[in-house]
Amino acid sequence: MHANRPARAYLFIFAVCFVSPSIAAESFVVQDIRLEGLQRISAGTVFNYLPIKVGDRVDSKRTGEALRALYKTGFFRDVRIEREGDSLVVFLHERPSIASIEFSGNKEVSTEDLLRSLEQEGFAQGRVFNRSTFDLVEQELRRTYFAVGKYWVKIKSTVTPLERNRVGISFDISEGVIATIKQINIVGNSVYDDDDLIDLFTLETTGFWSWISSADQYSKQKLSADLETLRSFYLDSGYINFNIDSTQVSITPDKKDVYITINITEGNQFTVSEIRMAGEILVPQKELFGLVVVEHGEIFSRQKITETSSNISDWLGNEGYAFANVNAVPEIDNEKKQVALTFFLDPGKRVYVRRVNFKGNTTTEDQVLRREMRQLEGGWISTGAIERSKVRLGRLGFFEDINVETPAVPGTTDQVDVNFSVTEKSSGSLIIGAGLSQVAGVTINIGLTQENFLGTGNRVSATFNNSDINRTYALGWLDPYFTQDGVSLSVDAYYRNTNARNANLADYDLEEAGFRLGTGIPISEFNTVDIAITPQRTKFIPGTDPSTEVEAFFQETGGEYVTYSLTAGWANDTRDNTLLPTQGQLTSFVADMALPSGDLTYYRLTFRFQQLFDLTRLFAFRFGTELGYGDGYGDTADLPLTENYFAGGIRSVRGYEANTLGPRDSKGQPLGGDLKWTGTLELILPLPFIRDSKAFRLTTFVDAGNVFGPGQSFEFKELRASAGITAIWLSPFGPLTLSLGWPFNDQPGDNIQNFQFTLGTAF
Repeated sequence: MHANRPARAYLFIFAVCFVSPSIAAESFVVQDIRLEGLQRISAGTVFNYLPIKVGDRVDSKRTGEALRALYKTGFFRDVRIEREGDSLVVFLHERPSIASIEFSGNKEVSTEDLLRSLEQEGFAQGRVFNRSTFDLVEQELRRTYFAVGKYWVKIKSTVTPLERNRVGISFDISEGVIATIKQINIVGNSVYDDDDLIDLFTLETTGFWSWISSADQYSKQKLSADLETLRSFYLDSGYINFNIDSTQVSITPDKKDVYITINITEGNQFTVSEIRMAGEILVPQKELFGLVVVEHGEIFSRQKITETSSNISDWLGNEGYAFANVNAVPEIDNEKKQVALTFFLDPGKRVYVRRVNFKGNTTTEDQVLRREMRQLEGGWISTGAIERSKVRLGRLGFFEDINVETPAVPGTTDQVDVNFSVTEKSSGSLIIGAGLSQVAGVTINIGLTQENFLGTGNRVSATFNNSDINRTYALGWLDPYFTQDGVSLSVDAYYRNTNARNANLADYDLEEAGFRLGTGIPISEFNTVDIAITPQRTKFIPGTDPSTEVEAFFQETGGEYVTYSLTAGWANDTRDNTLLPTQGQLTSFVADMALPSGDLTYYRLTFRFQQLFDLTRLFAFRFGTELGYGDGYGDTADLPLTENYFAGGIRSVRGYEANTLGPRDSKGQPLGGDLKWTGTLELILPLPFIRDSKAFRLTTFVDAGNVFGPGQSFEFKELRASAGITAIWLSPFGPLTLSLGWPFNDQPGDNIQNFQFTLGTAF
């Protein structure tokens, strides 16, 4: 670009020397200015840059300045100024504009990223095309590819003239192979071994798994991230004077192999000698020191200092000081190898919320969002309340994306608005549950559910099932805010006809018709109590070859009975999402009792627990367990076999066929039991090739569990276990779950089902 400056300077000199002789001879007062040759650029734009106005006295010096000003815009290939009487005529030859920019052959780098890199150089659709700087554009594209290790890239550009003084630009790209990392060297380390430090990196040298992970493919961005990881490791280990002196990246002549050398200075390890608070301290320091995670005498850690500053900022933010600043200033004593820390607090003004606004909820009523708010209008701002409000909106399941901003109210210094922007998704679903079974084949269940009926936040559902196993008709309605305090009300009616034999259970049929009325009462932010009453009429029909247990139950009940069940449950739920949570826990306890007013009397107690937490930046862990126990009381000796617990299947112990674990009847069919325990351990894996990771989950799992019958005690040796992998996709068609499980302690007679899946579709 600089090489063109002399040529342009000569052009300016030439233009000044050869302006109209009448202008050079004597000055005159301009009575009119006329522009000639304009095509796309407006006259107003030219007059804005032209330093001569009507009424100005003009001579050769002024016209030279005008020429330079117009050339400097870059809009024009040629400019000429002449005098006609007392008028100034400016002849302009415009440069063409860029009508389109197209790429072909690019796979490693997206078109959006390429356009973004060119735009930073001022080269974009609608801009002026300057051929003299076009080489710089191609160089920028090469730099973009070099940054991702594509040193063999070849770029062929084509400029196509178009009508109305426009051009179309196309780039044909041959990306070539990515250079792979042959060696990573760290120079200057004595405290930690090379291998220990290199293990911190996402980049690695070529190995057996490189073809899967692509971690050996050089990327400038990945290297920068790894260098920051290295710096953080040392600073979190007490080496406050650690420094990366230089980094050399060299490539072999064939542009296939990359060698990376990192020169570092470790310095000495420091400990914390003192912790102080300074600035405007609004509460007793003892309360603030409770937020400090670094301790006197321990090794200096930047991560702990950052966490402490964040804790104090969050505390101030929850008290209304939304723009508080907390800065940690270290005082380094190199002789004693100690650091004294001072946290300076600047809370600023206390900020109040004027309004809470919502945008993007075209279907969902405003009140449905507003009732989830924990940040109140008119109160002081609380960053914790705003974040909790965002989490509660996400838990509704109505939105793909939720963003929140807190702009200041114009003309004030202590007021903000809280603006939530949401992107709605389909809240209706057609759920299809399927499984592959050696006995029943493929079974399909269909259910229509509208989670956000007419935008009210109410759930309406209709279920129909007509498989070989059962036929079900069910209608349901739920109002999660039947009262303004968040008390919910639900009503369900159903009819079920179940062929237990086709479900790999004992040989009997069930006809059940019932009605359920339930309510949920929130007792705190995370705790809810649920109560429901369910009257149900059941017809029990033994099969053609019933077992002893089935015959006994038929004789006991007469084949038809009525129950009135009272269900009470408690749940503590801190999860950030109900579909694919990433953090938090769920603890629930449910007691179900068939009341003495019915023909059968029994109870079931079920405890569930689920915990999620991060292991590393990339991996997360989930632990879940379920424990159930039931029994009869009064005139009912044992838990009715139709109320037994079952285990096995994609939602229980994967790798075993659904409902098949546990006791068998006299015919060898699964009967279920009155005691159940299942547990699962899941490692949530990163998805490096998936951009929208919020909609995907890949886990490895270990499941265990079993069911025990009356008179049997819980025995670890009787547990069944499996391991495998599960993938979940919240697709536009609904949730899809695929599971591959391999039992590793199955016994003869167990029903194995390695592949299992459930599928849903949205409407």
